[in-house]
Amino acid sequence: MATVILVRHGRTTANASGVLAGRTAGIKLDEIGRGQAVRTGKRLAVVPLVGIVSSPLERCRQTSRAILDHQTGSPATPIERGITECDYGEWQGRALGDLAKEELWSIVQTQPSAAMFPGGESLAAMQARSVAAIRRHDAAFEAEHGPGAVWVAVTHGDIIKSILADALGMHLDLFQRINVNPASASIVRYTATRPDVVATNTDAGDLSWLHVNASAGDAQVGGGASPEAHASDHS
Repeated sequence: MATVILVRHGRTTANASGVLAGRTAGIKLDEIGRGQAVRTGKRLAVVPLVGIVSSPLERCRQTSRAILDHQTGSPATPIERGITECDYGEWQGRALGDLAKEELWSIVQTQPSAAMFPGGESLAAMQARSVAAIRRHDAAFEAEHGPGAVWVAVTHGDIIKSILADALGMHLDLFQRINVNPASASIVRYTATRPDVVATNTDAGDLSWLHVNASAGDAQVGGGASPEAHASDHS
């Protein structure tokens, strides 16, 4: 099976000022965010990527370019609207401190499956479209490049949290338990039997073991060996 690395964009000016950016145009990485994106690009340089799929928003495109700059090959670079930021509607552009006073805030925190943003979309609809887009690209990259294909999806925090919740078999109401930091990398494999969540919210560590395609069979009783152990067997 193919492997998808879910990368959140680096820190933005809106993140730093506590504003819910949503789909607001012109939100870019700040200086720290640009450094985070470069760090992630360098970390992924050891992995020959077949694709770098990006949300259309500028902060994700900037992060995608930083990853592409450190690749020696020529991965495909499609823009995918299915993994764009949640449509927060009337909440977009407002300070998080003010939003926390809204009645809807507690629903977003405790029962997100019931949350519908005024003038925007529901978190359930956000999850459905983003999971569908990731699975569609994953199947396409595997069909074209084989089961060892590794690709990156550069997207947003709530999008990645919802994709990970789906892969973990968690109800959407539990997705706020998942943390996804700026420029972090989470790794998922969609096997023939179930999604395999390999890593979540990582911002450091060697990824060269991704050269080795893991078995798509049953889970290892007792936990099995580490990916690094399998990588050393093939070095």
